[in-house]
Amino acid sequence: MQALFALITAMTISMVVLPLMVRLSPYIGMMDQPDARKVHSTPIARVGGAGIVLGSIVPLLIWVPMTDLLHAYVMGSIVLFGFGALDDHRELGHYVKFIGQFIAVGIVVFYGGLSIERIPFIPAESFPPSISVPFTFFAMVGVINAINHSDGLDGLAGGESLLTLLGIVFIAYQAEGGINQVVMIACAVMGGIIGFLRYNTHPAKVFMGDSGSQFLGFTLAFLVIVLTQQINTALSPALPALLLGLPVIDILAVLFLRAKGGMNLFRATRNHIHHRLLDRGFSHQASVVAIYSTQALFVLSALALTYEADWVILMLYGLICGAVFISLTQAEQRGWKLQRSEEPASLSPGHAARKIGWLSKIEVYPFLFIRLVIPLLLIYVAVAIPSVSRDFAITSALLAVALSLDLLFGRTGRSIIQQGSVFICAIFMVYLSTLHLPENMGSIEVVIYSLLAGSIAVTLKLTKGLEFKTTSADYLTLFTILLVGFFQNINFLGVNLAEIALKSAIVLYGCELISNQNAAQRDLLNSAVLCAFGILALRWIL
Repeated sequence: MQALFALITAMTISMVVLPLMVRLSPYIGMMDQPDARKVHSTPIARVGGAGIVLGSIVPLLIWVPMTDLLHAYVMGSIVLFGFGALDDHRELGHYVKFIGQFIAVGIVVFYGGLSIERIPFIPAESFPPSISVPFTFFAMVGVINAINHSDGLDGLAGGESLLTLLGIVFIAYQAEGGINQVVMIACAVMGGIIGFLRYNTHPAKVFMGDSGSQFLGFTLAFLVIVLTQQINTALSPALPALLLGLPVIDILAVLFLRAKGGMNLFRATRNHIHHRLLDRGFSHQASVVAIYSTQALFVLSALALTYEADWVILMLYGLICGAVFISLTQAEQRGWKLQRSEEPASLSPGHAARKIGWLSKIEVYPFLFIRLVIPLLLIYVAVAIPSVSRDFAITSALLAVALSLDLLFGRTGRSIIQQGSVFICAIFMVYLSTLHLPENMGSIEVVIYSLLAGSIAVTLKLTKGLEFKTTSADYLTLFTILLVGFFQNINFLGVNLAEIALKSAIVLYGCELISNQNAAQRDLLNSAVLCAFGILALRWIL
């Protein structure tokens, strides 16, 4: 239960902190200015790291018992955040950033006792501390910079990191048969990323900056080492290659190309995978989705080959990497470019409606079904579940108060508090209904969720003037569901993960459709959320 609350707390903090930081960014000099190497054309706030790091660290301080290793991780994260924020404010140069990275890694190595003692093909006894400690520094600093340099498109570094964290959560949870320190840290950081991606999906309103990307690289390196070197030493030491996936091979390829071209190894260039895809005619979103797809393939492979031999894992990693770079190189050498199809100019809304014919007359009914069923579903679950735990009740009470104050005294429109409350309420109700409602409700649930999914699909397809656009975040959601569904029998926090992921996606998309429409429909959903939170709080009190 604490892992779920860590994720939701981190997401909420991230979503609340980021709008405040965006307003401050021009005054504190943290704006990312466009240049020839970058893909954005207007200045963007470079403060996303504040939301990610604060959102991730606070839940750990609240819910996770502080050990030397966790203490070292928190201190290292703060050091990296500080150096990253200074770099976002004023370019420090690579050598100063390396100092911050070595300090952060040194804290977890010497104070936290973290080191890599097992590597592929070499017995542990042949890897003494005199070798393992420098190798740990090299590996962690390498991963920090790999994630830092992958942050080149909206949603890219955050989405890749989120997929890796999902894989780490699954493997760590199975390795110890329950919640452990790795799971808690990964869930908290996932929450921070989800809150950030709310503002970073193309076109981005905020960038994570070095303060965010270095923290994510540090976290991923830290977690894969703890997972394979401490949590379960039966895991293959080659597994981090698949879990970290594309960012690592990308930075190695970039360094190779810079060295081959006689360039400064640390000078930024346009030869990352995302740059090369853009040069081949891929759109911003298509490039991100292509990279998400490859990273998801790596993570799925890690889950499937958790205990396989080192050579099997590394061979598969090499094959996938080879396929990616051979394809890119061949396309560049032959001058191939993706031809984007343009919609015919004659296809106006009126023409589209005539083409659909009689279907256009019934587009109102699926959306009406969504608007009625989702608010009723939220309230019904709050009433029908047999009991409410203390954590859920207290959280619901606090959110009910916050939402009430926002609705009474806040500015008109859809606020961050409203967005966060709807999101959290949807997750709460899906989880509680799956955990507590009787099994004989299963067939009814299948019908309701199937009708909701169908109604959402029809509404997105037919409704004209709908303020809802498919983004790379939607593809990330789909990949997450597929990733969870890959191991559909995994139980996490007492529920089936695949079932929770699918239900949550349906309800959240329905809530998003309602919230993006007029104020009356949004008020109805907010009222249902307020009512559901109030019921949960009162049921525990009474």
